[in-house]
Amino acid sequence: NTFLASTTQKTMTPTLLRLGSRPTQALHLSGYSLKSHVSICRSGASKSLVVSCAQVSRCTIQTSTTRTLASLPSTSLWHSDETSKFNIKNHRWSSTSAASSNNEPKIDYLSLPHSSPEVQNLIEHHARKSQTSASLQTLMKTGRGEFLHKLAKHNQGGGFASVTSRPEDESEATPLVLVQVASFLRRELPIRLAHRIHDLSRVSYLQDMKSVQQVKDLYTTSFLEILSVDKHPPTREGSEAWEEQFAKILENIYERHSSVLVQMARGAFELRAAIRKGALLGVDDDGCDEGQKTTNEKELQVGRDAVEFELMESTHAFLDRFYISRIGIRVLIGQYLSLRQPPVENYVGIICSKTSPYEIVKRAIDDAAFMCTRKYGDAPEVIITGRLDMTFPYVPTHLHYIMLELLKNSMRATVEYHGIDADYPPIKVVIADGSDNEDVIIKVSDEGGGIPRSNMKRIWSYLFTTADPEIQEGMVAFNENVDHSIDSPLAGLGYGLPISRSYARYFGGDLSIMSMEGYGTDCFVYLTRLGNTREPLPI
Repeated sequence: NTFLASTTQKTMTPTLLRLGSRPTQALHLSGYSLKSHVSICRSGASKSLVVSCAQVSRCTIQTSTTRTLASLPSTSLWHSDETSKFNIKNHRWSSTSAASSNNEPKIDYLSLPHSSPEVQNLIEHHARKSQTSASLQTLMKTGRGEFLHKLAKHNQGGGFASVTSRPEDESEATPLVLVQVASFLRRELPIRLAHRIHDLSRVSYLQDMKSVQQVKDLYTTSFLEILSVDKHPPTREGSEAWEEQFAKILENIYERHSSVLVQMARGAFELRAAIRKGALLGVDDDGCDEGQKTTNEKELQVGRDAVEFELMESTHAFLDRFYISRIGIRVLIGQYLSLRQPPVENYVGIICSKTSPYEIVKRAIDDAAFMCTRKYGDAPEVIITGRLDMTFPYVPTHLHYIMLELLKNSMRATVEYHGIDADYPPIKVVIADGSDNEDVIIKVSDEGGGIPRSNMKRIWSYLFTTADPEIQEGMVAFNENVDHSIDSPLAGLGYGLPISRSYARYFGGDLSIMSMEGYGTDCFVYLTRLGNTREPLPI
């Protein structure tokens, strides 16, 4: 009647099952993807299928046993995240959790320490799964209800089979749209958070910094909170209550994670301080066995690494992965929470279908000029030319962050290069776009003295800044619960440029800088016009 196939081991011997007629399917077992190979056999007068597992990802499969069951009709496969056992019962595949099969209570993971084996195994389980990337177009279409037919397809028998209509007002999300988005986030966010928790646990040296450990605890708490919500709404009637409960959890997570940008920058600052104080020996990326070095060699290595911290490739590769993943997580949650708000004209969630680079640049100029005037008493003029009437779909807050960073850098460089109360040359912004262009391109040009060629690689390094060290130390001591603000000093933690590049790259664009030392700097922002590029999700 019931056959349980355990798949908890990475190397296993699956059982061949004789089932009713069914086309080839993909069978997912505990995070491993197995493609089913189907062949027809004859047993007496009846036909049956032998389903064997082959073409396996992440584990080794050996097929050596066969088990014959009673003839079953067409079978559907369904994957369960809660268990590694699959139950053939009532002529269909279904999920049976270990707790329910043994009549044991469900584990309350929120009550367990983050270091407990149960929590760590749960994180590892989700970290083995692949993340699902989204594009700007996908986010907009989902918010408009263009994929509601998929909700009906995946919830047949759950009360959604008749869902096919789209909302009349495309800027307003219906309850069913919200349920669909929430269902996706309930599946996707634990996977993304688990990947980052796993990465935070493995990054050399930075994992030992107090601020980084706090971020890891924060991510683990959020991971467990999301898993505390049922994976699917119980019924259509109960779906809105389920979605409301899930939204409250994500609202709290979104607010709690607002300070992560500064916390991680603080962790990197703590690492830099530890290296320069000699608290860490032999921090390098060359894979050398530090035990083979003499004390003097280690001291010399510490000195070299203290100077070259900004170029530590493994640390900065980790920070690149972390920050671009964080952008993705906040975009998904921010989009969902915005869809729950009253509609705004031309907006679908946080995405504006008619984003005007000219208007964004103007606001960024005002903000940068305010910051520069507060610091120096004056600010250079900014001239905007090019396609001032052009609009395209984008996230305005992302573009504003990028332009504010570039403009405040240009203003600061111009004032400091020419001196206070000088006649400053204007900063020039050019917006370029054509009907055949694949990108919207924005150039920011200044005459602020340029950047030495030896520093060009360092400008993309986290914590590289020419700001006063006291300002930088004050910034890491300040718990800023916003991603970016005009309240921060004109130059601070030093993560502005690399984060700006991550924002540009998130939807398929880029940011590049060319400089002429002794004259000035040109910055180029590339933004995709079509919005069909998927997220560059780090592993």
